[in-house]
This record gives sequence, C-alpha cells and structure tokens, in this order.
Amino acid sequence: MRLLHLLTVLSPSEFIENEMTHYKLIYFDARGFGELARQLFHLAGVPFEDVRISFEELMPGKQSAYWLELKEKTPFGRLPVLSIDGFELGQSSAIHRYLAKKFGYSGKTPEEEAWADAIVDQFKDYMESFRLFIYAQREGKSVEEVKTIHDKKYVPAKNQFLEAIDKILKTNKTGYLVGNGLTWADLVVADHLFTLRNI
Repeated sequence: MRLLHLLTVLSPSEFIENEMTHYKLIYFDARGFGELARQLFHLAGVPFEDVRISFEELMPGKQSAYWLELKEKTPFGRLPVLSIDGFELGQSSAIHRYLAKKFGYSGKTPEEEAWADAIVDQFKDYMESFRLFIYAQREGKSVEEVKTIHDKKYVPAKNQFLEAIDKILKTNKTGYLVGNGLTWADLVVADHLFTLRNI
C-alpha cells in the first residue's frame, strides 16, 4: 500500500540552526503528542533538551511536587510545552507547525503550507474517533460498548482518512503528500501509521 511509503521518506534536512538558540521540549516519557517535535529536531540536526515526565509522577494521589509545580506553570496546564530561549509555546499542533516552518518542513510556497495544514487538520478530525476507541478500552467499558465504538465510529473514520491520504499520494505522484519534498504532514501521517501497526 502506498501509505507505507511514508515510513521511508524521513531523509535528513539540510537546515542549519543557530547554535545559540536553546530548545527545551517538555512532555511525558512516551511518543504521543511529543514525538513529531522530536522527529523534526532530529531531521533538522538541531540539538534540544528532551525533558520527559515519568508516568509514576502522574499517578493520582502520588503526583510529584515537580509535576504539580510544572503543570501550574505551563501555558494551558498541559503538555507538551516547547521552550525557545525561555519563550514557552503550548499545544502540540502549534509547536509542530512552528518547528516545521522554522526548519523548512512546512512547504515551499504559501499554497503548500496551506495544503500541509489542511491535511493535518483533517488528521485531527479523524483522531477524535481514534481517541474515542482508545479511551473506551482504557476506561474499562464493556466489550459490547468498545466493539460498537470500534465498528461504528473508529473504523469508518479511519477508512475515510486513509482513503483520502491514498488519493492525495496518487494525485501528487512524488511520494510525498505535499509538493516534491518532505513536510510535517508526511511526518504526522507516518507517525500515526507506526502507531496503528503497534497497537
């Protein structure tokens, strides 16, 4: 399937970042909403401080003082947070879009940038059904309830999204979703395909 080609397009970037800039990414010790930012840093060859909060520090009743204090200081009370020389940016999509633009993975023209954004927005719409399915399992819903969410909400949304991505790849004919080079839209989809293969 052409979609799996996305997993092989993560080529190194020629972007050279000002070595004086200090980046610090704060997220949990998991891939989740922090992995795309990590990938962008590695692709660009830009060093960053990768701060990971362990899940033991988040357990109800056992939350660490460090986590509680950190949470209070974040822009929106949640992670990830990206610190750029002390300027703190919250929300994963804003972080990813910022890094993609900074490192040259947002698209080569305003139109390509807009198309990459549109693909990511469509992905976020699909992810609502994916989260419903995952949370239903984690929250201990009955087998029947989980199956209903899986069959009626998640699978149709997944198929619709993957068909749209496949159509975009066939139309573009470059192996990339946008233009003739790697963008953060490719990374978003490739990272999720990796997740689907490992759940």
